[in-house]
Amino acid sequence: MTGKTAAQLVQEARQRVENLTVDQVAREVQAGDALLVDIREPGEAQQDGVIPGAVAAPRGMLEFWADPSSPYYRSEFSPERRVILHCASGGRSALAADTLRQMGYGRVAHLDGGIRAWAQAGQPVERPEA
Repeated sequence: MTGKTAAQLVQEARQRVENLTVDQVAREVQAGDALLVDIREPGEAQQDGVIPGAVAAPRGMLEFWADPSSPYYRSEFSPERRVILHCASGGRSALAADTLRQMGYGRVAHLDGGIRAWAQAGQPVERPEA
């Protein structure tokens, strides 16, 4: 293999984006200052639960929903807004945060460790309705 591995891509993305701890994310969410975005697939949310207040935006649609020029743009996204992404363990969210950074989102970060770290820290997780 001559290209980079997924692990290398994640490591490089983590060097370019803001990596937040569970406590940092909890403070920002509680203060109401950030849009918390869950980029996991719907089945993952059903299986493992969701962080209360997080907006679901599956990874495959994130760029389209976050691009104001896209016909799929969703108004809760804004390049000027504080956006914190999370996934299951932090790899996909680091990659996604790096992509949003490249798209002009200047206040983007991700939850290092994902919802797993969130739950392990005793933060609230809700079970979505089926």
